Amino acid sequence: MLKVEGLNKSYGGSPVVEDLSFTVRGGELFAFIGPNGSGKSTTIRMLTGLLRASSGSIELFEEVMAPDKTHLKKRISFVPDTPDLMGKLTGREYLNFIASAYRIDTTTFKERKRELLALFDLEGQLDRLIEEYSHGMKQKVALIGALIHEPDILFLDEPTVGLDPKSNRNLKDYLRAYVKSGRTVFLTTHNLSLAEEIATDIFIIYKGKKMAHGTLKALRETIGDQSARLEDIFLGLTEVKPHDSSDT
Repeated sequence: MLKVEGLNKSYGGSPVVEDLSFTVRGGELFAFIGPNGSGKSTTIRMLTGLLRASSGSIELFEEVMAPDKTHLKKRISFVPDTPDLMGKLTGREYLNFIASAYRIDTTTFKERKRELLALFDLEGQLDRLIEEYSHGMKQKVALIGALIHEPDILFLDEPTVGLDPKSNRNLKDYLRAYVKSGRTVFLTTHNLSLAEEIATDIFIIYKGKKMAHGTLKALRETIGDQSARLEDIFLGLTEVKPHDSSDT
């Protein structure tokens, strides 16, 4: 599904992402975690074709990704950490626009919309302007818009921020089922309990560099504690002094 090799991004000569390489397969929920400022959002924007890499390669579906690869972008969805929706549209108008952009047939759109509105408790709330929605409601509409065409790869940057507990739980259950169907989820989150609970693969980035990558079991083996929580592993790795990071 996704292959990254030697990915780098610099601004004004200062590296933000350095030499990242990894592969994400179909049916995986890939958790990409790191402290603030570690390069997570920059990386996800490069992967989705919104930002050009300084060097390195990104392949989606065995084809090189670039900002002009519209046919690849049709097979993915991205929900950023702060959804920037068209505030002068109602929720209904926004979802109709998404359906039109992806050319979803009317019957499929109605069925998918009904399912997703129920998932996020948004029935009966689509006729207000998006600019009047709370942050949580905007997040729900953004998630519905991203899921409505059932993308092969779903990129999520802090998707649970602003969600109420019920919607949070429903989203977790939905993502589990989503990857079981063979699709892929690429998730960045500070909610380490969420990553520990649902991720099949975990990548820890620190100051733009890889610190660790593997299953939770493999990461536990890295620190020699099979009962360690992901939070303990994460804090242990990301609190290493920079000059010691190469030993991890």
